[in-house]
This record gives sequence, structure tokens and C-alpha cells, in this order.
Amino acid sequence: MYCDELKLKSVPMVPPGIKYLYLRNNQIDHIDDKAFENVTDLQWLILDHNLLENSKIKGKVFSKLKQLKKLHINYNNLTESVGPLPKSLVDLQLTNNKISKLGSFDGLVNLTFIHLQHNQLKEDAVSAALKGLKSLEYLDLSFNQMTKLPSGLPVSLLTLYLDNNKISNIPDEYFKRFSALQYLRLSHNELADSGVPGNSFNVSSLLELDLSYNKLKSIPTVNENLENYYLEVNELEKFDVKSFCKILGPLSYSKIKHLRLDGNHITQTSLPPDMYECLRVANEITVN
Repeated sequence: MYCDELKLKSVPMVPPGIKYLYLRNNQIDHIDDKAFENVTDLQWLILDHNLLENSKIKGKVFSKLKQLKKLHINYNNLTESVGPLPKSLVDLQLTNNKISKLGSFDGLVNLTFIHLQHNQLKEDAVSAALKGLKSLEYLDLSFNQMTKLPSGLPVSLLTLYLDNNKISNIPDEYFKRFSALQYLRLSHNELADSGVPGNSFNVSSLLELDLSYNKLKSIPTVNENLENYYLEVNELEKFDVKSFCKILGPLSYSKIKHLRLDGNHITQTSLPPDMYECLRVANEITVN
């Protein structure tokens, strides 16, 4: 049921049996406790671009929706996460709010995707909240106010976006715990060589790593399985083959397909000859 752009100030009467409810681009500023009592079959609830504040969302209005899988409240005026939430929830999006505090996500055994980008979260708020989420695969915390990596993130993560924060160092072996992690973004932070221990990103599951727009002078070592590596706009001075290949041989080479090195102090002529043997399957290597 689509109720987008109707200048609604509150949730309208919704007929029973509705599974998908879109209420985007309205002026809804409150949700009463009984707002969804008729629609116990609701699976998707999309409330993007409204005027909702936490104090105006009453009681257990969401946790009563026992079939709810998607809850999107992007572009509102939330200052903390909403809840309690139903166990059925798979996808939670709360982007572009003013969230600085996360409530408990305990018991949300099906929660797989969390989008929290463009908020005001610091690392401590995140560390405490997400620990118990055993099914979490996708977490976007980009464009927040973190100066450190949050501790206790679920080890089930496949995708972790932390770009556009103020992170300056990585604890030793921080990413070792994430044995399934495939996509990691840390671009637009304040990472320098001194804050990146030698094997920080040597994670065998990792396929894509974005470290662009930082202050790195040398290329952090990665696992041979990495396919896409973004290092543009750092302060890189030389290309070290050992960052990609510990040893070179017929069966020992990097699986890099795309490598970006532009916006650094590395030029085409300064690339060592054995680079091409190590990066033999690369489709694209971009330098200045």
C-alpha cells in the first residue's frame, strides 16, 4: 500500500491484510501505540522522510508486528535507535538522523542488515549495542563520529563500512576475528602507517578493501585472495611487491583485479618489474 507524498501528519487507517506499507515523504511526527493494530501481517514498513522523534513513537508499536522484516526510518529526527523491535526483523535502516545512542538489539536473531550511516555515533555507543547479533552480515557505520574501531562487533559480518569517520588507528589483529568478512571500507579516515599494524588487513576472506583518502605512506599488506584494492589519494611513496605477494611462483600470485594508486607519489616508471608477475590477473592498475 503506497501512501507516499500525501502530506499525512499521522499514520492513516490501514486495512487488514496489508503486507507492505510505504509512508515516505509525509509530515508524520508521531506514531500512536495502536497505529498498526489492524495490520498484524505487515512485513515492510517504510517511513523515510518524515518528522519522527523518539519521544513521539509510543510503547511497543513495532514489537507487536510479529511478521515485520523491513523497517526503514531514514531521514527523520531520531536521536537514538527505535525499539523494542520484533524478533522477525531482518533489515533495519535508520540513516540520516541525529542518532548518538543505540538501544539494545538483544534477541534480534534474524537481524541481518543494519544501515546507520549519516548519524552522530561514537564508537562506545556502537560497541555496547551490537554484540549479540549472531546473524548480522551487513553493517554501515559510515559518516559518523568514530575516532576508533568499535569493539565487540559480530564476527558474522560479511560487509563493514566505516568510511568518513575520524579513525586513526587499528588495534593489532582487530580483523582476525572476522573470518567471513569480504567487503571493508575505511576510506576518508585519518589512517597513517603508525596506526596500522603490519598484518591488519591480511584476512583471507577479504575480497574488497577501500583505504583511499587517508595518510598512508606505504601499502598495507593484504592476503593473496583480495580482488579490489583502493588506495587512491594517500601519501604512498613506493610500490612494494611484498605487500601483495610474500613469495612469487607459478601458483603463488595475487588475485588483484582492480588496484587504484592514483593521487599518490607513485608513478608508472617507479613500478618494479616483478609487480606484473605478482599481479598477473589484474585488469586495471591506475597510477598517476
